[in-house]
Amino acid sequence: MSPRPPRLLIVDDEVHVRESLSRWFTDDGYEVKCAAGGKQALSLLGRERFDIMISDIKMPGMDGLELQRQVRKVDRRLLIILVTAYASVNTAVQALKEGAYDYLVKPFDPADLSRVVEKACEKIRLEEENQALRRRIEEHQGPEFVVGVSQEMRRVIELVDSVAPTDTTVLVRGESGTGKELVARMIHSRSPRAYNPLVAVNCGALPESLLESELFGHEKGSFTGATARRRGKLELADGGTLFLDEIGETSPKVQVELLRALEEKRFTRVGGTRTIPADFRVVCATNSDLERAVKARTFREDLYYRINVFQIHLPPLRERPEDVLPIAEHFLERFAGAMGRRIEGFSQASREVLMRYPWPGNVRELANAVERALVVCRGTTIEPHHLPIHPSGHDQTAEDPDDLSLEGVERRQVQRVLKLTEFNVTRAAKLLGVDRVTLYNKMRKYHIERP
Repeated sequence: MSPRPPRLLIVDDEVHVRESLSRWFTDDGYEVKCAAGGKQALSLLGRERFDIMISDIKMPGMDGLELQRQVRKVDRRLLIILVTAYASVNTAVQALKEGAYDYLVKPFDPADLSRVVEKACEKIRLEEENQALRRRIEEHQGPEFVVGVSQEMRRVIELVDSVAPTDTTVLVRGESGTGKELVARMIHSRSPRAYNPLVAVNCGALPESLLESELFGHEKGSFTGATARRRGKLELADGGTLFLDEIGETSPKVQVELLRALEEKRFTRVGGTRTIPADFRVVCATNSDLERAVKARTFREDLYYRINVFQIHLPPLRERPEDVLPIAEHFLERFAGAMGRRIEGFSQASREVLMRYPWPGNVRELANAVERALVVCRGTTIEPHHLPIHPSGHDQTAEDPDDLSLEGVERRQVQRVLKLTEFNVTRAAKLLGVDRVTLYNKMRKYHIERP
């Protein structure tokens, strides 16, 4: 129950019954109001909200059963306790069948009625706690939906709606920044597993040894630095959804272990011997050409077929220009709300700039551009000079090409290779002649983010 005392409505045509029950429950801390009949009770219910109604059945005019039927049309939440001196099995069955919480026979001990009311209050409290918990979960997860009016995105939403209620493994494909993780979250939030965790793993962000520990967990002392037992993401995803992002970047060793875990829904922690069961649904994402990787034998064919059960392809933003403005307006409303800003929208000139730009970084780049424009805008309308882009397709925030310092040259080279490889860190690291950890350190040093 909420902090306020429960509110009771007592309906009885006998004055002494109303007065005695009113005193009894008022002394117990309830807020109590009384009605002498069905019409008066409905009048009170139309003006005020009550938690529980205690009503006699045999009353002149509208009886308790008819009152219950009328109340159900107004407030289905209200718990109704019926009492009568004329008990019969049929009356009790009818009362309960039509939605009464409980049924008592006169004469009754007020303590018995108090216990019934206490149980009703407990039921209300549990229902309110459950609703509050669901609201908190939904607020934490956030609304999961794809913005878009194009035929391509309508098709994506149809596919999500068809596969979400199942436990089928899904492979989401598309360029970097197209919203693959958002689609994974949509699938999870619309599935029977929605109130269990969605656990995401970026398979391309970690070297092989760390990725194994991240996925499967490890036992204390299993390697240098393993000072305590650690649960892996597969274990944390039990009952929910496991999202494997950039699965094409996994090493052959991890692929073998991952295939076994996906097929058996069992795994062993690094350095451990005990087999751990876990029930999770799998959604994978990649911007890699897995078919080419299979032919090149850098990606296992059996793992490819295991994850490619149901495929969803996200087209790049340049192939669906009709979605640019709806997505931009969505981000503008979202960021403005977060910043507490009142913005009327995009000017016609800025809308034209948004439409002409090719968006090589897809939806992620568009989101960043809108957020930046909102930060620098001092008025209520976003103008072209607020946007960090040129209609020609060049980013206004690109590094100064005249910066000939060693760091400037290195920064531009790292950016150039990452763009060339579409931010495939493994390929970019090979072209630059460094390992992935070194490249990630360079990206952090120069504040280079995946578009």
